[in-house]
Amino acid sequence: QSRLVESGGRLVQVGGSLRLSCAVSGLPWNDDVIGWFRQAPGKEREGVSSISASGRATKYADSVKGRFTISRDNAKTTVYLQMNSLKPEDTGVYYCARGPVLTTTPGDYYSWGQGTQVTVSS
Repeated sequence: QSRLVESGGRLVQVGGSLRLSCAVSGLPWNDDVIGWFRQAPGKEREGVSSISASGRATKYADSVKGRFTISRDNAKTTVYLQMNSLKPEDTGVYYCARGPVLTTTPGDYYSWGQGTQVTVSS
């Protein structure tokens, strides 16, 4: 079984930056993918970004492309989500998850963290 723990969420001003971390332990990465998702109150969980085990392949939702960057720190077995130019609509609980394929579809992932709250204030 995998264990994923998100951290770094906080209140941030519009236009500001924030970096989220996802610490991954347990099963080796192999060919698995780590994805970032977010969910606002009353809304469906949506994919934000994902990264392959190698770190070479990435995927982004159109709403965050050009503002967010996903990366992997192999030494610490951690996946990061660097968020720049934050907007109020970026507010939500951010989750990381582990899955077998490079998608941003929540149903494709089999192991989830508990989430970290990001609030973007105008």
